[in-house]
Amino acid sequence: MASRADNIASNLSLANFSKATELKQRIWFTIGALIVFRFLSFVPLPGVNPLILESLYDQTRGGILDLFNTFSGGSLERMSLIALGVMPYITASIVVQLAAALHPSLVALKKEGEAGRKKLNQYTRYGAVFLCAIQGWFLAAGLEAYGAQSGLQAVVNPGLMFRIVAVINLVGGTMFLLWLGEQITSRGIGNGVSLIIMAGIVAQFPTFIANLFEGGRTGSINMFVIIGLFVMIIGLVLGICFMERAQRRLLVQYPKRASARGMMQADRSHLPLKLNTAGVIPPIFASSLLLLPLTISQFAGNSVSTSSAFYGVIQTLNQYLQHGQPLYLALYATGIIFFCFFYTAVVFNPEETAENLKKNGGFIPGIRPGKRTAEYLDYVLTRITVIGAIYLTVVCVLPEYMIAQTGIPLFLGGTSLLIVVNVTVDTISQIQSHLLAHQYGDLIKKAKLKGRLR
Repeated sequence: MASRADNIASNLSLANFSKATELKQRIWFTIGALIVFRFLSFVPLPGVNPLILESLYDQTRGGILDLFNTFSGGSLERMSLIALGVMPYITASIVVQLAAALHPSLVALKKEGEAGRKKLNQYTRYGAVFLCAIQGWFLAAGLEAYGAQSGLQAVVNPGLMFRIVAVINLVGGTMFLLWLGEQITSRGIGNGVSLIIMAGIVAQFPTFIANLFEGGRTGSINMFVIIGLFVMIIGLVLGICFMERAQRRLLVQYPKRASARGMMQADRSHLPLKLNTAGVIPPIFASSLLLLPLTISQFAGNSVSTSSAFYGVIQTLNQYLQHGQPLYLALYATGIIFFCFFYTAVVFNPEETAENLKKNGGFIPGIRPGKRTAEYLDYVLTRITVIGAIYLTVVCVLPEYMIAQTGIPLFLGGTSLLIVVNVTVDTISQIQSHLLAHQYGDLIKKAKLKGRLR
């Protein structure tokens, strides 16, 4: 049986892909939806002067706005209708996940199955609308005051009406992206929201490559540095692919049961524990919290007199929290390690897992069911999380260090690289699943046809 499955899996070739009409339609639909997303990123927000905005945005680079701008594919820099991207939904989703693991009523709702999941998704959408409205209002207010000290005005007609129009457009843009992500998930190849984030990140890759080779041609960037960067990126991609698929599989045994032939046999299965249970959440949280003071100080510095003592404090803070500085790298690594353990403890409950195993009659050989199993699961998870935290720290801190040493604005930082590789691997798995389902469907049709001929 296993060899037959292996043979089927090995036959997933281009010939089979050409026959999978439904899969090709899904891929074309996904590509079309992503093209719509890219077009929307160039539609400006009403009432904003894009030329002045571009010059003002260059003055505040390096803060949290760069992180959001990367995830939105440059939409925030251009202040388009989808300037906020899907970040409000991601934030709301993380908050609901944390609340569902800590709040008793939401914990009970999570255990209700499909109905509970739909209810939690509804709460996530309400939270996304609320966060998008709040962020849109502050973004509009910030645009009105943006560059006032330097005599530049990014907003043509500032006032209450501009803020209301901006909030409506930004909320509508984010909600449209969520709807587009749902369509990609249901009618495309899946992972809709993740593909939108990845498309925004990858869209900046051609510009980065062009600037890199232009620097090599003019001599401003050493050719060995360019080769070293590509070697580092390839090594990080291979490392991410390996580590994201790495698991610790715990053997779970069930009591002997009577089979169809009357023989007693014991069932066995495995409980997979991922090496990186927290995913990309730790670097996102760590970078957001670390860049927030820098962003606030940059905006505050524009409205503070250069002769005041507070201005000197702001300048010192900006200097120590710049990308690649030792303090920044140390705080970034500490934040990643902390959130690795924190988020893993939130999403995986050893007591609940041990109780479910006990109810189903399963046990880990050599470990008593119940409390001892929960302690063993916590013991194993803690130790593999140490490896996962080290892996995430290396992947995220190494590009930051290379940027500081070479001076090249490598937009593919650790967080972006993790998202791109993870989404790409998941998308390939989805395509392989569709091909496998198509091939099994053909086998079933042939079997039915042979049965009718007989």
